[in-house]
Amino acid sequence: MLTLFLQASLIILALFTLLWLLSVQLKNVSIVDLFWGVGFVVVNTFYVWMSGDLTPRKILMLVLVTIWGMRLSIYLTWRNKGKGEDFRYQEFRRKYGTERYWWISFFQTFLLQGVLTMLISLPLLGVSMGNQSDALSVLDYLGILVWLVGFTFEAGGDYQLSRFKNNPQNKGKVLCYGFWKYTRHPNYFGDSAVWWAYGIFSIAAGSYWQVLGSVIMTLLIIKVSGVALLEKTLNHTKPQYNEYVRKTNSFFPWFPKK
Repeated sequence: MLTLFLQASLIILALFTLLWLLSVQLKNVSIVDLFWGVGFVVVNTFYVWMSGDLTPRKILMLVLVTIWGMRLSIYLTWRNKGKGEDFRYQEFRRKYGTERYWWISFFQTFLLQGVLTMLISLPLLGVSMGNQSDALSVLDYLGILVWLVGFTFEAGGDYQLSRFKNNPQNKGKVLCYGFWKYTRHPNYFGDSAVWWAYGIFSIAAGSYWQVLGSVIMTLLIIKVSGVALLEKTLNHTKPQYNEYVRKTNSFFPWFPKK
């Protein structure tokens, strides 16, 4: 298992290094975000290929991870088309200076994202290297259910948000209907649920500690790069957001408060 993990790490290192070199030419670090989903598809495909056999569970993982990863990368590519470099990376450029930032970005952004890809993808490794029965069990069907709920919230939330933002009449307003009526972050909740589904598949395959990847993804979403960061921004930019916060659950979907 360790050998397979290290081999996959080398592939991801090569992929993100090439991506970094492209970003230097384009002077746009934001392209790293577009390959977030693709990285997991690459890792999972490698794990399944190297495992030596195609079981129903591994085929299921190939399908689900590919659908999730490619949908996310395609959506981010479409959303960021023509918008240039993200303001976060522009701030780093001003902080460190353009002359130095090209190599700082490799360690700060590209290498870091590669490391996170490998850690978060541990459940995918667990499925491919598991020693349990190849036949689908009750846990697998539970995983499918959790994945469907998560993917629906994530993809549905992204779709509703994009339509909302594309309407000029909604400028300065807060999206509070559809999936956004039940949670302030349906896309982040859905993303977390999808990765807990992969954790369930890993347990069904007899691999337990690899669920750590699902835990890391959830902590990143809630505490680091997702919910916490976005809430801080919206509280300052949209006055109506405070009222929305009082009525709507932060993460887990539930009926709005009266």
